Amino acid sequence: MWCIVVKIAINPIAVGILSVILLSSVGACGRGNQAQNPPKNSTPTGQIDSNLTFQNVTSEQVDEQGRLLWKVKAKQARYTPDQKIAQIQDLSGELFQDGKLVFRISAKRGEVQQDGRKILLKDQIVATDTQDGVVLKGQELEWQTKDNILIVRYNLTGSHRQLDASAQEARVYSRERRIELMGQVVATTKDPVLRLKAEQLTWRVPQQLVTTTRPIEITRPVSKTESDRATGEQAEVNLKTKVATLKQNAQLRLISPPLDVSSNAIVWNVANQTVASDQPLRALHREQAVTVTADRGQADLQKQIFYLTGNVQAIGQRNQTQLNASLLTWYVLTRQVEAEGNVSYRQANPPLNLSGPKAFGKLDSQTIVISGGRVVTQIVP
Repeated sequence: MWCIVVKIAINPIAVGILSVILLSSVGACGRGNQAQNPPKNSTPTGQIDSNLTFQNVTSEQVDEQGRLLWKVKAKQARYTPDQKIAQIQDLSGELFQDGKLVFRISAKRGEVQQDGRKILLKDQIVATDTQDGVVLKGQELEWQTKDNILIVRYNLTGSHRQLDASAQEARVYSRERRIELMGQVVATTKDPVLRLKAEQLTWRVPQQLVTTTRPIEITRPVSKTESDRATGEQAEVNLKTKVATLKQNAQLRLISPPLDVSSNAIVWNVANQTVASDQPLRALHREQAVTVTADRGQADLQKQIFYLTGNVQAIGQRNQTQLNASLLTWYVLTRQVEAEGNVSYRQANPPLNLSGPKAFGKLDSQTIVISGGRVVTQIVP
């Protein structure tokens, strides 16, 4: 009984050399018994089984400079010369970039192309990025050595200290240390807890940055049943600063205070509890029925104060009041507004128009005081 440990490089020359070594070894070890017990139905000289099967095999591939591209250990390997593919079972391995280890992998089965430039693994895939610690699991893995791209498909999940994710496919660009998540992507950040849903996300792991150019929904749980919700056509989430920037048809629906904010650019600082926009925006207080528009603005959500600048208009929908100004501070909790610059105020019942440099008061109770200089009052009959 022979026990053969084989280390092979899957290419035509190595397979030819390996075949000669194995045939020579078998011939040398069996000469003593061959004379006494001639083999029955022996294979004519030069004819061997075209399929080569080995147990406990270590395979590896190097590049033109002699640096490792990959190294795989398998319980079984079967090489079919006519198909130029090696089938491997129950494997674990390492993938290299410029001779440096970048991934550790394992799978139930797989295949290696003859030129060694592509590895395809299937079933119970686990791939660990040794540079950043991202662990990907799925049902199929493809490693393209030429482009240093690792692809994991089907029932994909990913885990990392920054976030957990699921998708249909992940493409890991090891040189750029960038991960592309595609198809029904759901990513949940760890601190703070944000749930990102999109068809595509780009995750730059060292920069702690997640971006997308596709429609996205971001939710932040505030209770067991309610969540803040943000949407946009594009987004960037900085996991380090805890800031989400949404662009193009951006909308933010907050639970406390009960505000709806819309603009083409919204910066939501989750850590500092602020919202800002340098583009025209609209804010609606759902309970007070007050709508404010301006060229730009920012809000302190903890203090519930809105600071608005440029062409500001505040409308009380219930009693049809309207206040226009250059600057407006909106104290959401007390329902007070403080306006400055070209202030004008009007109400429907009783009909009244006021204008002046400054104003202070409440829209819902129609108690607005104009001050600071020349004040014009117009009572509409």
